[in-house]
Amino acid sequence: MSLANTNETSEWPESWRTLSHAIRTGRYTDPQFTKLEYEKLWYQTWQFAARLDEIPNKGDYTTYDIGKQSAMLVRVGEDTVKAYYNACPHRGTTLSEGCGHFEKDQIMCPFHGWKWDLEGQNKFIMEQQEFKDGNLLASDVKLREVHCEVFAGFVFISFAKEPQSFEEYIAPVAKYIEGLGLSDMHHYWWRRMEGPANWKVAQEAFFETYHVPATHPQLDPVGAKVVYEDVHTPGAPLQHEHVIYEGLEGGHGRFYAGEKPMSSTDANAGEERLEFMIEHMQHLVHEMDAMVLQGDVDVATSLRGKPLPEGSSYGAEFIKAIYAKAAAEERPMPAPTPENAAMWGGEVFVFPNLLILPNLGNVMIYRIRPNGDSPDSCIFEIFSTTTYPKLAEIPRAEVQHVTDYNDPEQLLLIPRQDFANVPRIQRGLHSNGYRQIYLAKHHEVMILNMHQELDRYLGAPEAIAK
Repeated sequence: MSLANTNETSEWPESWRTLSHAIRTGRYTDPQFTKLEYEKLWYQTWQFAARLDEIPNKGDYTTYDIGKQSAMLVRVGEDTVKAYYNACPHRGTTLSEGCGHFEKDQIMCPFHGWKWDLEGQNKFIMEQQEFKDGNLLASDVKLREVHCEVFAGFVFISFAKEPQSFEEYIAPVAKYIEGLGLSDMHHYWWRRMEGPANWKVAQEAFFETYHVPATHPQLDPVGAKVVYEDVHTPGAPLQHEHVIYEGLEGGHGRFYAGEKPMSSTDANAGEERLEFMIEHMQHLVHEMDAMVLQGDVDVATSLRGKPLPEGSSYGAEFIKAIYAKAAAEERPMPAPTPENAAMWGGEVFVFPNLLILPNLGNVMIYRIRPNGDSPDSCIFEIFSTTTYPKLAEIPRAEVQHVTDYNDPEQLLLIPRQDFANVPRIQRGLHSNGYRQIYLAKHHEVMILNMHQELDRYLGAPEAIAK
């Protein structure tokens, strides 16, 4: 079925349907669906194009590509960022590749030397009299802007002619993001890799904690015994059981700890609980190096041998110690409110492809997008960010390219464990004996919510009827 027929008749292939309890596999495997996503989603929606750390100084630039569209993001001034279509108005040459700095605050085409200022105004055309019978004006070839907004240290863009207002777009998740201190978070490391899977497959792997016992058994010993040893001790808590998931308006979502925040410990627990907390945190440092950093573990170990104040817990004392250390270093931290504390170890999802995983003064960020025309390939990026002491030199964000996601020198254990699943999922979705994926009502509600919003963008009949 052609896209033209799909749009004109409002017909929708059965293999593309979103059901109340399942999702058809064609949404992950059909090249026509990928083509429609580019047209109706990626070239219309707001999307995370850069962190301000990529362009910290005036004249810095970075490049964001999605499908066949490319945007050049430029730091115009201390408080101003602009995004332009990344193409020279003369012959179409891209004006930026990767990240860099425009010398003399001039954007120059490498092909014929045409020049623009950082505001996109043309300043030089070689042999200008030869163009348009000598009537080509600088205003005719100013750089065309892409809609651009800065929020919480992120630069969002939209290629749409008249996009939804950014305030309306971000509103369902703004209150959850604003308290996390993301504007104060800066580059620690950033890695990019190509993965043999649909972009949705890759990001949906991180929409739930249901996978932790099987995929990351070292992080959930109780769950690992259930999965790998068929041992389920009555009353022993599975870590994912207390997690609350919310599908929010606009396809956004979040999950967070319920009555037992992931950063807490029981008030009545002794040093055995502290040792468990230290061991768990050390796993995250050695196996992910994001969300929890070695400095956090060092603070936790400093609590060994210290008596607990009455009514307190090692979790509470750890948080106090972290904030005391940060205050001494004049290191910015998010306010330790109950709402923020509940999000530590959780996730905020910004539709269509931004995942924010906060923990105290550190945040890990995922960005996933399609890679070319194939539904079986994606670009996956991980950003590890943290806050820095007042006098520390903050590094400019530079991407490291991962050429082999199975290589422990390039990716640590936890992301390798996750990526071990991703290509296997994609291969399975192509099976002729497999029509759909089934979704857990609670643990996978964010997946369904995302697809329902995707349907609204793509014009699925079910979405139109609602």
